[in-house]
Amino acid sequence: MESLDDVQPKASVAANTGQGPDMFWGLYSLPHLFPDKCVDVTDVANYLGKKYGGWVPLAETYGKAGNKWIALPVTISGNYINYRQSSIEKAGFKEVPKDLDGFHALMAGLNKNGTPGGFALGHASGDGNAWTHWLLWAFGGSLVDKNDKVAIDSPETAKALEYCKKLYETFAPGTVAWNDSFNNKAFLAGEIHLTNNGISIYAAAQRDSAKDPKLKEIAADMNHAFYPVGPVGKPTEFQVCFPVMAMGYTKFPNACKAFLAYWMEADQYNKWLQGSVGYMTHTLNAFDKNPVWTEDPKRAVFRDATKRSLWAGYPGTIGEKAASALAEFIVVDMFANVCTGREDVKGAIKLAERQARRVYR
Repeated sequence: MESLDDVQPKASVAANTGQGPDMFWGLYSLPHLFPDKCVDVTDVANYLGKKYGGWVPLAETYGKAGNKWIALPVTISGNYINYRQSSIEKAGFKEVPKDLDGFHALMAGLNKNGTPGGFALGHASGDGNAWTHWLLWAFGGSLVDKNDKVAIDSPETAKALEYCKKLYETFAPGTVAWNDSFNNKAFLAGEIHLTNNGISIYAAAQRDSAKDPKLKEIAADMNHAFYPVGPVGKPTEFQVCFPVMAMGYTKFPNACKAFLAYWMEADQYNKWLQGSVGYMTHTLNAFDKNPVWTEDPKRAVFRDATKRSLWAGYPGTIGEKAASALAEFIVVDMFANVCTGREDVKGAIKLAERQARRVYR
C-alpha cells in the first residue's frame, strides 16, 4: 500500500523513466502532469458513458486532455458539513443555514453554548483545501483566472478573508494545527459539534456504536449538509477526485483498459459504491439510483458531490501548476495567516500572490 501523498512523486518518476507500475490511482489532476505519458482510454470512456447515462461534467474535466481521455475518474470523495442536530437546535436552528450570514450566526451560537465547531487551518490536504477553496470561490475570489493568470488580489478575496476571520473567532481552539484526522477525533470525542469532512466520522460512529454508548449517541444525533452558497449564487464546493490512469510504457494496455471497463461495469461498481457507505460518489449518471443513497437519508447529500464540485485550479486549467498550488497549501495558508493574525488581509493576499506567481510563471 502507498500513502496518497506518495503517489504523485512515484507516478512522475515512472512517467519520466518509462518504467514502473502499469497503472496509478491518484488524486485530482495527477494524469495532467504527464498527459502524453498516459494510455488513451477514449474508447473505454465512450463505451461506459454511452452505457451508463453519460459522465458527470466534472469527470470529463478531470479525465480529458483536449478531446482525448487520458484517465478515468472512477470516483469523487465528497466533503460536506458534519453536525450534531441537537446542538444546532439548541443554537436556534432546525437545519444548517444555506447562506453565509446564517452560517456565521449558527457557528456563533454553537460557540456560545460550549458546543463549538471547527475547520482545519493546518496542512490538511482534504479538509483544509476543501473548505478554504469553497469559501474563496463562494465570494467570487480565485487563485487564478480562466486563462491561468494569477488573480488572487481582488476585492472578492478580501471579503472572503474578512468573513473567515469572523468565523474563526467561533472555532474550537487549536484548528491552526489540525491535519485531516484531527477534526474526526475531536467530533467523535464530543469536543466539536460541526466541521467539514467526508462520511468517515459518521461511518466510524456507526461501526463502533455497539461498543461505545457515546458513539451510538453521536451516530443517532449527527447529520450532513451542503456547504452554504455565497454571493456568487451557486455551489462552490471542492471535492477530491480519484483518477486512474494506465501508463504509456505498459506492455499490457488492453488489459489495463479491460480492467477499467470491468471495474466500472454495474455488477462491480454498484457493490463497490454500497461498500463505501457514501465515502465514494459515482462519476457516471446512471449510478444516481444506487441504494447507498436512499437506504440511509444521512448519506443523501454525498450523492451529488460530483455534480456540485468545481475542479483543482478553478476557473483555470487542470495541470501541474494547479496541482503544485494545492500541494503548497497557498490558499489554506492565506486564510490561516489572517485568522491567526500573522498577516492582515492585504499582507496575506500579497504573500499568496507571490507564491502563486512562482507556481504559475
